Amino acid sequence: MSFQLAHLFQPAYLSQLSPVSQDILNIILIILEILLIIVPLLIAVAYLTLAERKVIAYMQDRIGPNRVGFFGILQPIADGMKLFFKEMICPTKASPYLYILAPALTFIPALIAWAVIPFGAHAVLANINAGVLYLFAVSSMGVYGMIIAGWASNSKYALYGALRSAAQVVSYELAMGFALIGVLMAAGSLNFSEIVRAQSGGFWHWYFIPLFPLFIVYWISGIAETNRAPFDVVEGESEIAGGAHIEYSGMRFALFFLGEYSNMILISALISTFFLGGWLSPFEAIPVLDKIFAWVPGILWLFIKMAVFLFFYLWIRASFPRYRYDQIMRLGWKVFIPVTLFWIIVLAILIKLDIGPWFHHLTPLH
Repeated sequence: MSFQLAHLFQPAYLSQLSPVSQDILNIILIILEILLIIVPLLIAVAYLTLAERKVIAYMQDRIGPNRVGFFGILQPIADGMKLFFKEMICPTKASPYLYILAPALTFIPALIAWAVIPFGAHAVLANINAGVLYLFAVSSMGVYGMIIAGWASNSKYALYGALRSAAQVVSYELAMGFALIGVLMAAGSLNFSEIVRAQSGGFWHWYFIPLFPLFIVYWISGIAETNRAPFDVVEGESEIAGGAHIEYSGMRFALFFLGEYSNMILISALISTFFLGGWLSPFEAIPVLDKIFAWVPGILWLFIKMAVFLFFYLWIRASFPRYRYDQIMRLGWKVFIPVTLFWIIVLAILIKLDIGPWFHHLTPLH
């Protein structure tokens, strides 16, 4: 196990257990590892909503939530309790099973994708060699939740929102995939931990510098992928009255937004891993600074990088108006995809000529 919770027990004690008992103990430890990821993630999702309201309020010269708890610290709990006790209504002519399944299909992929995200050199739930392929497979399932929600609600407004969501996600998922191809070519591996190690040696070895166009494409595509402003046309109130989840209420409605905020955190973790060295310190090859910041654990460096991108999410929402749908589609198909394809060709030539900070010869492609 990557988190190595079994080290809490003495090997001599483990050897005395029967094979069945050892299997049960391993299952318990795996469950604990999963909870160590999911519980903090759910807390982070709840308080990201508070951070968003506070940050945007300050940017707009307002106060923001400050009534529930000290400085509004209990506001996410109050919001969750309100949604929990609201009545969950199912439209009469909706498809009941698909209507219930859709919110889960939106939220669950955002959770299980964290199985391959490394928090440190040995802190990863599943350190599989095809981690990036696993991520592609899991993350692409989220769009089915929106499509099924729009179809099962038996509402033309929900269906319009679902179709726009599907078109937008597919468009920018292609750009994100091409951007990641450049990272895989540079690192020579599909393993997340190997991709991070390939960027060791200081921040000037991080891939956001040599792969800067792909870094920008991936970041903007990640904002569009999560349907955040200014790409939130799926919820264009003046056009389609709320999007694919317009017919949902209570906790089913909350699951859509839990999935949205979970995906925001996931995108921030991915861009920090692929382009900013993941858990690596930016002062790794600077002796004086590396010694000063030696007390900072790798997981904290990762969280700091994620927090920066999450702040950019909120900053962008407070700064830019919503784009027209045709502008969003044009940006994805006519700008981002050609840019990524061109840069992949340039990168292939540079790697072939051994030009640039590539570690392709150190980490064979899995």
